[in-house]
Amino acid sequence: MRRREFVKLINGAVATWPALQFAVPALWLITGRMLAAEHGAIAVVVADFDYNDTSGEVADQRAEHAARVKAFAGLLRERLAGEGKYKVLRLDCAEAICSAGSIGAEDLVAAARKADARLLVYGGIHKMSTLIQWGSVQVVDVEQKQLLLNRLFSFRGDTDEAFRRAAEFIGEMLQGVTPKT
Repeated sequence: MRRREFVKLINGAVATWPALQFAVPALWLITGRMLAAEHGAIAVVVADFDYNDTSGEVADQRAEHAARVKAFAGLLRERLAGEGKYKVLRLDCAEAICSAGSIGAEDLVAAARKADARLLVYGGIHKMSTLIQWGSVQVVDVEQKQLLLNRLFSFRGDTDEAFRRAAEFIGEMLQGVTPKT
């Protein structure tokens, strides 16, 4: 190797060195945080939510409501997974809708236990009029067989946006729920 080629090689390595000085530790920190979050994360399953419409409206909105309730549970899963405190697991059930109303609370807890979840989140939404809906959300510590949260909530509207805002509210509330060790 000639001297001139050697100097170019060394200068190129020296030029990239400052970038590597910051990139390698940053990559290590990010990976370390992700592994720590995964390691210390609380395993949780979010069941499908039940829906009951007693508003007496003439229009058949079952398909829209089913889609909104499915999206509601999906938004809760995404919210919990995004926080890093929880590791959201998949809940397998024999029924198409995996909710307390479709398979029963005991079978739902058994399915959560089978998924190796520490927490089970489930509930339902009730449309009582054109304007008002109320819901309930429960969180069960599957290992301790203890109810950690039983909360009623209400929200206005029967739109995708109304369901999204309600899911955000419940997602924020669930951040404070941790099992007792």
